Amino acid sequence: MNLVKYIKDSFVELRTKVSWISWEEAQKSTSVVAIFTILFALAVFFVDKVFQAGLGEYFKLF
Repeated sequence: MNLVKYIKDSFVELRTKVSWISWEEAQKSTSVVAIFTILFALAVFFVDKVFQAGLGEYFKLF
């Protein structure tokens, strides 16, 4: 019974006591996060390619 009461109380608190951001602000924040995630992934990709090429050339020496 304690678990059921805890879950019910949690939902009541989420509806009444939590201040949520507006829908527009959530969309803007999501867009910013998506753009920076893509930029970071591209940066990691290019660094990986540089290291791959550099190590490939290094091991060709042996």
